[in-house]
Amino acid sequence: MAFFGGFRETTADGADGVRLRVRTGGAGPPVVLLHGHPRTHTTWHRVAPLLAAAGHTVVCPDLRGYGRSTAPPPSPGHGQAAKRAMARDVVALMTGLGHERFAVVGHDRARRTTRTSGARSPTPAPSAPVAALVPFLTT
Repeated sequence: MAFFGGFRETTADGADGVRLRVRTGGAGPPVVLLHGHPRTHTTWHRVAPLLAAAGHTVVCPDLRGYGRSTAPPPSPGHGQAAKRAMARDVVALMTGLGHERFAVVGHDRARRTTRTSGARSPTPAPSAPVAALVPFLTT
């Protein structure tokens, strides 16, 4: 996609055997951009290049079960779709990419995943991800 110029599209391991479609770009302190429902990582097509140009490594995954990311089979209580499960994916993704510290920005319902990612982070509290809620850009 032309609007993610300079970004690389790959797949990466999440938790529970999930494979995540991911776009990455830039260099510097890492930030993960999480889309809301029912969107995909392309929600961030205007923001991601700006953050990369400002000196960040930008990671934009499709959350489990969205876009081209996989999801595990349904489980009792729908635990496979819980924010906790998505947070485990984010931590696994970023650990797999070599990032122990990272910021997380969530749009819409993903904001709950950002908070849970920080709580589930294997790093100490001062290094835990930062959660933020941002409005969706429509123009």
